[in-house]
Amino acid sequence: MDDPDRLAERFEEQRPRLRAVAYRLLGSLSEADDALQEAWLRMSRSDASAVDNLGGWFTTIVARVSLNMLRARKAKRESPLEGQLPDLIVSPRDGGDPEQETLLADSVGLALLVVLETLTPAERLAFVLHDVFAVPFDEIASITERTPAAVRQLASRARRRVRAEAPVPDADLSRQWEVLDAFSAASREGNFEALVAVLDPDIVLREDGGPGESRLLRGARTVAERAFMFRHLGPAAHPALVNGSPGVVVAPEGRVFAVMGFRVADGRVAEIYVLNDPARIGEMDFSRIL
Repeated sequence: MDDPDRLAERFEEQRPRLRAVAYRLLGSLSEADDALQEAWLRMSRSDASAVDNLGGWFTTIVARVSLNMLRARKAKRESPLEGQLPDLIVSPRDGGDPEQETLLADSVGLALLVVLETLTPAERLAFVLHDVFAVPFDEIASITERTPAAVRQLASRARRRVRAEAPVPDADLSRQWEVLDAFSAASREGNFEALVAVLDPDIVLREDGGPGESRLLRGARTVAERAFMFRHLGPAAHPALVNGSPGVVVAPEGRVFAVMGFRVADGRVAEIYVLNDPARIGEMDFSRIL
């Protein structure tokens, strides 16, 4: 393909999928958009006349750019900060946003994204491309400059970590909402023991309040005590899907204070994700929620 306009048209057709690839690789919507912009600049300067599979070519370039960004991030920060969350995707309780549904396809829940942050850049790339997007190992090998066998091992290590640390939530979304409703009712009514009962004994709460304000809490009673501190905000909680799972947008007097996502497993809340970083919240669109 040597027609620049046609190449641009095909790229725009692929943009939702490519953005989904970059989001899974980077955990950041803004960085995903930056990766797509950089990838397009590279594509527009390249000769695509001999490319048979444009979709695969696009994916390869986006993945290579994302890998470079991951490596640069890793060089600046040796390990993920406790409590720090990836970018959240917030949508109405009934869904209905095609672009967000593309981003959230293939089980890109918050638990998975949090675990992906703990992997090396090469492990994350191998897992995401192969296990989520079914890219063959030999193609991933060309991106990472490793052998297919080495890439297979990277994906295997990542897969074991994901299975161990990001268990799949309950499949019944309506049942998940019932558990969240019980959590909200117990908090609103000031029933501490009922709140503890709806929490998994080993629950983890990740709270991201911005640089220097993130925390990680473990255990049902510890998390319940933290939740009780903010129970007065219960009437300001608006139900929403947060990365495809039940959550709430807390907006007293219409001003968003926090976004909370929940992972429900075996009928109890197993993880809570709280984003209350004013800077990041200010960049989000809640027009379809409030």
